[in-house]
Amino acid sequence: MVRVENLYKSFDGKTVLNNITAEFSQGQTNLIIGKSGSGKTVLLKSIVGLHEVDSGRIFYGERDFTGMSSRERKLLRREIGMVFQGGALFDSLTVAENVRFPLDMFTTQTATEKQKRIDFCLDRVNIARDVQRLSPAEISGGMQKRVAIARAIVLNPPYLFCDEPNSGLDPETAKVIDTLIYGITTEFNITTIVNTHDMNSVMEIGDKILFISEGQVEWTGNKTEILYAGNRKLQEFVFANHQYRQLRDDKRSGI
Repeated sequence: MVRVENLYKSFDGKTVLNNITAEFSQGQTNLIIGKSGSGKTVLLKSIVGLHEVDSGRIFYGERDFTGMSSRERKLLRREIGMVFQGGALFDSLTVAENVRFPLDMFTTQTATEKQKRIDFCLDRVNIARDVQRLSPAEISGGMQKRVAIARAIVLNPPYLFCDEPNSGLDPETAKVIDTLIYGITTEFNITTIVNTHDMNSVMEIGDKILFISEGQVEWTGNKTEILYAGNRKLQEFVFANHQYRQLRDDKRSGI
């Protein structure tokens, strides 16, 4: 579980996060949604410590991240897996070497032990063994995202953060990534937090949803409740795609 209390963050005098309080549950896919510029990416990066908040508190379980020393934060970050928007794979390394990188950095495992873990994680994201020797440039965008997820879980982290994991992917591949993230979350009982503006992801894997507008929490709920929420700003966001307005109306009509 991750909890944030009364978070404030400003850049150059402009408030980006305005008194954000939220709780993200273990074993569920927790989605942060909102329009571009709403503050969702800043919130995600603040939770993992890539941005220092101006005030407020961040808890991992009962541990106060905001009150930790730099050494304590470094130890906690070993429990965090991160999937960046572009994948952020190292071009100069092979697929296997990318996944092995955290093991080299943070463990004293033998080469055999590392390879066993690499095989397990790449198998889990459906990457064939013969792909391990290829470079990121030699595989598709969808495969790159899957490799990035494998790297994020290689240390078996209890916390997984995904920043726009479906960015740049076609709908079919995006659905594969959604299913993969959801499956890993439930299988390993991870606290997963996904930053997205993709309503398809919301409707597929939105166990718990936090909607942010102009740096403030406007609504919280789940994928079942979101179509019927009365919040005007949320409705404008959801029904910008008329597909979901029709879906709501069909459900109301019992179709």
